[in-house]
Amino acid sequence: MSAPETKSKSKPLGPIPAGFGVADGVMTIAGTKVTDIIAQQGGQTPLFVYDRALIARRVADLRAAMPPRLALHYAMKANPFGPLLREMAGLVDGFDIASGGELGMALNAGLDPARISFAGPGKRDVELQAAISAGVTLNIESVTEAERALTIAERIGINPRMAIRVNPDFGLAGSGMKMGGGAKPFGVDADRVPALARAIVDTGAQWRGFHIFAGSQALSADAVIETQAQTLELAARLAREAGVGVPHLNLGGGMGIPYFPGDTPIDAGAVGAALADRFAALPDELADTHFAMEMGRYLVGEAGVYLTRIVDVKTSHGETYLVTDGGLHHQLAASGNFGTVVRRNYPVAIATRFDAPATDEANVVGCLCTPLDRLADKALFPPAQVGDIVAVFCAGAYGASASPATFLGQGPAGEVLV
Repeated sequence: MSAPETKSKSKPLGPIPAGFGVADGVMTIAGTKVTDIIAQQGGQTPLFVYDRALIARRVADLRAAMPPRLALHYAMKANPFGPLLREMAGLVDGFDIASGGELGMALNAGLDPARISFAGPGKRDVELQAAISAGVTLNIESVTEAERALTIAERIGINPRMAIRVNPDFGLAGSGMKMGGGAKPFGVDADRVPALARAIVDTGAQWRGFHIFAGSQALSADAVIETQAQTLELAARLAREAGVGVPHLNLGGGMGIPYFPGDTPIDAGAVGAALADRFAALPDELADTHFAMEMGRYLVGEAGVYLTRIVDVKTSHGETYLVTDGGLHHQLAASGNFGTVVRRNYPVAIATRFDAPATDEANVVGCLCTPLDRLADKALFPPAQVGDIVAVFCAGAYGASASPATFLGQGPAGEVLV
């Protein structure tokens, strides 16, 4: 088979994020060769590596793009690694959690409870009590959740901080995951919000406003701009109908990162400019409101790399398989099993041959006994050998904590912030 014919069968890889270098042919993270980073961690692979400078740069660039009035919140579900949380504490204005477990991790990392808000359906009474006791803001997801929270607060003698998570009548166009619009387990349907808001305020609880999250992982600035406009209009209408103020409005997030071939970065500058225009002409109901955007993967996703070692190179029916000591149990999303309808390749490279020409078609697979364990399909790589290190990019979000690490008894990967 000729080389051109082989290339025509190959599948492209996603775009490698900026910020990674090369020295002596080996990929570098924060200026250090990945082989040295692995050695510093006792030779352990698989290993997640998070670059603190890339995270700080992303937050700084986003602040520069957004209006000064907008606070930035970090959604912990993207990556709750303790050292990373402590790093984020000095970079962002608030944190959004979605479980009692995340509350515990946040408090263990020394985060200020007054900077934390707690969303998510199905909060257990023990979680509600822990949140109320700590002094975090509860984003209420239903009328009955509000009743339970108020009962608990009265019993323990603490005045709770409460906001309402609104299920809007619109979603975020082009988003990877729609969190609003139509029937959803998330939030209170918009038409039921005014009555609930009045009821919460009437109890004397610390009223904190609204949380409106329409969707995530959008790469279209126009879609985010339109959703934010709708969100501001909805919040003002709900406040007017309820006859209550809006001390705080969480606009949700929505901004995604490029994972797949053909993806391009979202224009954060355009989003910020449009939001600044909106802030300059706010309705009276929102004149004194504090605003925030909640983001996870956009802040940390591209700053993380998953490193896994090739333990076998084999050929089957003419196809080459690079078998690694990692896999979907650490990188469920990269394997295509985290909600992707059609599997496409993440950005993947041979980190120990980072500047070598990609001439050989190969599949990168993990060590699990399942055909689902694939990290790259029919992609072009430099010729690789046992012992080479494979790098899976965009691994800073929804990797270690969002993958089935205990599947087949494999156990978790290492994690390090550099």
